Amino acid sequence: MPRNQSRIHSLLLRSVQVEPAEVTALLWSFSYFFALLCSYYIVRPMRDEMGILGGVENLQWLFTGTLIAMTAAVPLFGWVSSRFPRRRFLPYVYGFFILVMLLFYLLMDERRATPYVARAFFIWASVFNLFVVSVFWSFMTDIYANHQARRLFGFIAAGGTLGALTGPALTTLLVQPLGARNLLLVSALLLSWAIFCIARLSNWSADNPTSHDTPVTAAENQSLGGGIWAGITLVARSPYLLGICLLMLLFTTLATFLYLMQAQIVRDAFADSAERTAVFAAIDLAVNGLTLLLQLFLTSRLIKWFGLAMVLAIVPLLLSAGFTLLGIAPVLSVLLVVQVIRRAGNYAIMRPAREMLYVVLTREEKYKAKNLIDTVVYRTGDAVSAWIYAGMRGLGMNLAGIAMIAIPLALVWAGIAFSLGRQQVKLAEAPCPEEV
Repeated sequence: MPRNQSRIHSLLLRSVQVEPAEVTALLWSFSYFFALLCSYYIVRPMRDEMGILGGVENLQWLFTGTLIAMTAAVPLFGWVSSRFPRRRFLPYVYGFFILVMLLFYLLMDERRATPYVARAFFIWASVFNLFVVSVFWSFMTDIYANHQARRLFGFIAAGGTLGALTGPALTTLLVQPLGARNLLLVSALLLSWAIFCIARLSNWSADNPTSHDTPVTAAENQSLGGGIWAGITLVARSPYLLGICLLMLLFTTLATFLYLMQAQIVRDAFADSAERTAVFAAIDLAVNGLTLLLQLFLTSRLIKWFGLAMVLAIVPLLLSAGFTLLGIAPVLSVLLVVQVIRRAGNYAIMRPAREMLYVVLTREEKYKAKNLIDTVVYRTGDAVSAWIYAGMRGLGMNLAGIAMIAIPLALVWAGIAFSLGRQQVKLAEAPCPEEV
């Protein structure tokens, strides 16, 4: 090993159990996720504020619009991934989002966005976030084996968290001198860097055939095959994937309840739009700071100490306690604490652990079924739960009552997560599906 690389390996060993042959891939993966989330978090505060400007009482319509847009995007992704090899269709996905970002740059002016552009931007940003991150993790589960994922995914996720910290900081620093519109160009540039990282990781994967459980040539030089709706059939015939769907629906339902409660409580607490935007940015900063610390020093250790099943159940158990507190005192201070713990726990613990559920599956399941779950199933939970929330509010239910309803849902989520973690261990010990 070169001397410089040996020093880097020694430094990395302080926070992650990385093997010398994995250092290059780990750093490119870290950089890739950093660029993705930095790109998204530059525009996230704009998305949240545009959602409020469109009317808190109308957010369920924006969630429904996001679901429709996501449903339209999935067969398009299925078509691209069925016809092009991995090293080509992944850049195509990110190139598409770069083009849309440049289109919004042309549609916006230096003043306040029109209501139609604001609503379209909210929907696009919601699709953008889920889709590009889902594709990222599909790629990670494809190039790393199960034993590597358990050691490395926490540190790789920290790259995204660092990007999520840098994005709001860049927005705060540059929004006045450049204007919000020009920040879209900065975001597009970061997405371009992600495409470069994909090329480097594809080269590493081709040079390290022992790094994963499936043949390299199939991954790099052949398309996935199958139909554009293959994700649906793959999910429908797999109890394991159906379980992940249910986990995702419960996760997004409770996250949406908390998001809508946040929008209402923040709206009532602050009359000024700039103050609300500052609160959202402060929440992002607190969440991402806590997440980074957990990912660098705790995530992989938790999995080693307690096992995947228990780690998957931690966040829903904590959230059930958080909703209990909100049921007793649905006020801003309590909401901020619960929201920060919930989001940090999701990014630092739940998300890396959830992605490990896919490592033991076939390549087509990793891309097509996973993409369907991460996008359409996720946004279905968003849209349906937003309408349920609006219905409960319409019937006169207060925030405390909604929080109490959420408590048993969080406990069911914890039980399903624990069961899936145990199933993943059994699948990991069985022969790889693509080798049978």
